[in-house]
Amino acid sequence: MALVKISSVGIGVPPRILTNHDMEKMVDTSDQWIQERTGIKQRHIVDPGTTCSDLATEAARQAMEKAGLTPDDIELIIVATNTPDSPLPAVACLVQHKLGCKHAWGFDLAIACSGFLYAMQVGVQFVASGAHKNVIVIGVDVMSSVIDYTDRQTCIIFGDGGGACVIQPSTSEADGCFIDFLHEVDGSGGEFLCIPAGGSAHPPSKETVEQGLHFLKQDGPVVFKFATKRMPEICVRLLDRNNLTGADIDVFIPHQANLRIIKSAVERLGIPMEKVIVNIDQYGNTTAGTLPLAMDTALKEGRLKKGDLVLFAAMGAGLSAGAALMRWGY
Repeated sequence: MALVKISSVGIGVPPRILTNHDMEKMVDTSDQWIQERTGIKQRHIVDPGTTCSDLATEAARQAMEKAGLTPDDIELIIVATNTPDSPLPAVACLVQHKLGCKHAWGFDLAIACSGFLYAMQVGVQFVASGAHKNVIVIGVDVMSSVIDYTDRQTCIIFGDGGGACVIQPSTSEADGCFIDFLHEVDGSGGEFLCIPAGGSAHPPSKETVEQGLHFLKQDGPVVFKFATKRMPEICVRLLDRNNLTGADIDVFIPHQANLRIIKSAVERLGIPMEKVIVNIDQYGNTTAGTLPLAMDTALKEGRLKKGDLVLFAAMGAGLSAGAALMRWGY
């Protein structure tokens, strides 16, 4: 199997910002309360008419340009999202058309906050097998489309946005490459973070709309307990099987769900905070979009450099979790 690397990163983020002070006018909360419990100061929200495919297309366009690729070069587009423009067609099809990637095929992958990491491994397998040389992996969500802005438990957390990576063959570990992935799901916890209606179990109806069943529902304490336990556990297992410890990691890029969850994982892994990428204060939780947005932040801040050993971690609905190791190549 060939070595595979990330060649570029692009982002798609709407310009409109919803601050904690704005939230104070919407629900019974405060800037101090939100920051203390989540680490969030603001989140980006789309304007009416801006879709998931719009953000995904912008992120992919940036990634293509940075990698020096044209639309004709792209062979596969994978989009991790739970907030598509519509149930059909797949967002990947819309992005393919908007970018003009006439030779590319694609599909969507839906597993909420773990989506980008799972999609990344799928993309890596296509390149490692020799099936493709230029793959775009996108993680993006328009969470404002499924949030009840009268529900304090969820509305303060989520924002809109995401990012994209170009995945290509690597010539050597020094050129950058993925080292290992580890994923798991525990479907017994699916009910604790879900959108109850809109699928085959509860098709859209007047009743489901009136009951608010198309909004995201979350049992905060259960999800928090799962995240603080499973995210560091899966990282430790991945490190152990590669004969590594937290001390070997140069950069840790965790899913941006909650600052307290990140700090708990860091403490368990023994990684100092100066090696951890945190931008939840600026974006909130963009679900499938958090990891590429965090990579972009790390690159812009000069904290992600060629040769760095990088650990990624994610957790989310499913309940799901994942981790990945790679050597950064640029």
